[in-house]
Amino acid sequence: MNLSFKKVLIGALTFGGGSILLCLLTFIHINQGNVSLSVTTVVQAIINPMDTIEHHTVRMMRLPRAVIGILAGGALAVSGVILQTVTKNPLSSASTLGIHSGTYFAVVLTTVLLPSALVGNGVITAFAGGLLTFLFVYFLSGGGDATPVRMVLAGMIVTFLFSSLTSLLQIFYENETQGLFLWGSGTLVQNDWSGVKFSLPFVMAAVIVLLFYSLKLDTLTLGDEVATALGQNVRSVKLITIISAVLLTSVTVSVVGPIGFVGLVAPHIVKLIGYRTHKLLITGSFLWGANVLLFADVIARVIDPSFSELPVGAVTALVGSPWLIWLVLRMKQEGNTKDTGSILAGRLAVNLPLRKIVPILLIVIFVTVAISMSSGNYGFEPVATYEALMGLTNEFMRNYILELRLPRSLVALLAGAILAVSGLIFQGVLRNPLADPSVIGITSGAGVGALTTIYFFSVSTFWVPIGAMAGAFIFFIIIMSLGVKAEFHPTTLALLGIGVSAFGSAFIQIMVVQAELGVASALTWLSGTTYAKGWSEILKFLLWPVLLFIPLLAVHIKNLDVLSLGDDAAKGLGLGVVSIRFQMALLATLLAACSVAAVGSIGFVGLIAPHFSRLLVGSANQKLLPVTMLIGGFLLVVADLFSRTLLAPNEIPSGILVALIGAPYFLWLMKRRSV
Repeated sequence: MNLSFKKVLIGALTFGGGSILLCLLTFIHINQGNVSLSVTTVVQAIINPMDTIEHHTVRMMRLPRAVIGILAGGALAVSGVILQTVTKNPLSSASTLGIHSGTYFAVVLTTVLLPSALVGNGVITAFAGGLLTFLFVYFLSGGGDATPVRMVLAGMIVTFLFSSLTSLLQIFYENETQGLFLWGSGTLVQNDWSGVKFSLPFVMAAVIVLLFYSLKLDTLTLGDEVATALGQNVRSVKLITIISAVLLTSVTVSVVGPIGFVGLVAPHIVKLIGYRTHKLLITGSFLWGANVLLFADVIARVIDPSFSELPVGAVTALVGSPWLIWLVLRMKQEGNTKDTGSILAGRLAVNLPLRKIVPILLIVIFVTVAISMSSGNYGFEPVATYEALMGLTNEFMRNYILELRLPRSLVALLAGAILAVSGLIFQGVLRNPLADPSVIGITSGAGVGALTTIYFFSVSTFWVPIGAMAGAFIFFIIIMSLGVKAEFHPTTLALLGIGVSAFGSAFIQIMVVQAELGVASALTWLSGTTYAKGWSEILKFLLWPVLLFIPLLAVHIKNLDVLSLGDDAAKGLGLGVVSIRFQMALLATLLAACSVAAVGSIGFVGLIAPHFSRLLVGSANQKLLPVTMLIGGFLLVVADLFSRTLLAPNEIPSGILVALIGAPYFLWLMKRRSV
């Protein structure tokens, strides 16, 4: 009796309490707005509508927004349940597997290239993009043999890749994609009932199909072999349920944009209550997904009392990213992260001595900088560069080459070198070859600090690097604290970095919208750019870190070789592991912060350069330091060169070019070696 009573009580709280909470949130949601309406007016508008402005406001704007929030939240939550079951991955959701980024990219691409194909709110395009993205991530990470960590890492990199491509399209086709930035951040804004009428049949049909398959999904949780032995067509069940889950996501994206983490948070709320059968999981997750999304939208409009539309997707990320971190730590404690944590660039190809490789790299960089100085909107002009250097040309050309092109190339060289060294140090300190300031969240923290300084304090640019360092330091402390709990397990730490980075990105997104920055300029800064950078950035942000921090690192770089032996061995050799790890990671954090202050958020340089350096000179960090610096600088100089020349006179942000190179490289590493 006690057990039955407990089940009834839990059911009453889950479904009865959830329904009451949903009604309460809906009522609060409808009462929010930049025009105050009395509770009586709202109730009358719903029960006994009249032809008044107040009643039309409630029925045609506020009520549709609340209803679409319920549908979208429920759809995303149910999609998360199915993705977690089929992939056997408790971290799966449309956002962590990259499905959101794929659907968003597909819609933006179609908007630019073939707008006539965007029939039905673009749901067909979104569905195709989402399904292809899921299949790509699923098979890339190993299909049925994929581990949760491997699958989410693949989803993260695919998200980086599609986000870069989407930003590129939005920057170059700002008019065609106007209005997609807020939608791309997730918003429930509705001007009528058309969004609800469009999405309701799709959501109902997909949920009904999934409820019909709920018993088969229960069997699937026993394992593919057991399900097959029980007479179930496993492939058919997986195919139909995945199509339904992707359809739910695609319909949601086509109406309200990509809203992350609802599909992660809501199913786990229901699972934590104790439900395991899919009929109850689906219905419970739909109810609590609606609650999560409506609550996020209520909070968004409380945070911004001006009601200038804070993206609800940013608020769900603020809530969901800590949830992801908690889930990762929980999996680690339960021993569900079975990965070895090793991913290397491959066997050593050559072992060149420094006296050979350094001069070669210096010559290559010199030639690349010379080419960059000679390249522009008018093609390749080496003669003009020579004349400017020799003082044989007019003052305009001389200033153009020596005061614009040269310092810009040097900014790219120094920023790339700094980022590469930062990545090298993080990889050594954390014993994590996936570490990169952008991957583990340091770059995101520096961006938060820099934008906070600009947005909240409206101070001069002198304080921007200080803000970036403060933000990076705070995120560094968070990462190191989480690293201690995760025992610095490489791939677990990378997943924690995803959560921390998503948290920072949500803050950045909110500040960009609140500051009403131009979409193109905001995306350019967020992507990382060397555009219009010069001597000022070199002197303020880049030169002194190279002169101050790099020598300090050079003195202590041997400690990374000792740390690579493991903590116990390092302690046995007399190394203060905790102190050294903290000090060197702090220096790497400060380097990343200086780079963000100068050129914005540029990722993957700190990942690519150290790996490529190991192919050339081996794993000794004393040799890796100078080579990594030079290769990192070379990479960003090349990215800067192509950013100015590929689509001249238009310019591609350097960070996007690096991401387009770095993301496939990361995926290749994953494919070559299991993480």
